[in-house]
Amino acid sequence: MASGRQVAHENLQRFTAWIASKTDEDYRALASRGVLSRKEIARECGFAKSALDQNPRIKVALRELEEALRSKGVLPLAVSKSTADVDEPRRREAGTRRAILDAERLRRLEQENASLKAENSELKSLLGKHAILREALAASGRLPR
Repeated sequence: MASGRQVAHENLQRFTAWIASKTDEDYRALASRGVLSRKEIARECGFAKSALDQNPRIKVALRELEEALRSKGVLPLAVSKSTADVDEPRRREAGTRRAILDAERLRRLEQENASLKAENSELKSLLGKHAILREALAASGRLPR
């Protein structure tokens, strides 16, 4: 069984070999939100994603790689977070698909509500008729027990 240092060294070697095998177009394909996709890197290198964060040499090498790619224009420039962004959370607008689904659901519920109200008023009128009939039968003494 290999020690932690040996595994870390093997992972670093895999990572450096992976870096050497990629082109700028490959890096562009791996870019997500202005950085390289950690999940894809770990999958292609054959180690756990946690190795990218826990192995300090891989972490430094990855940071240097991303900085080099930014300087070459492969990755977009890093955007620093301002205090205004941190204080106020971003608000998402509902997508058009979600809006269409909500509108359809609202239409269906309104239609169901209208039909239930009509059925309710019809049943109330029938109940009123039967209440009058029941009172008449009770007054004449013909109400079954």
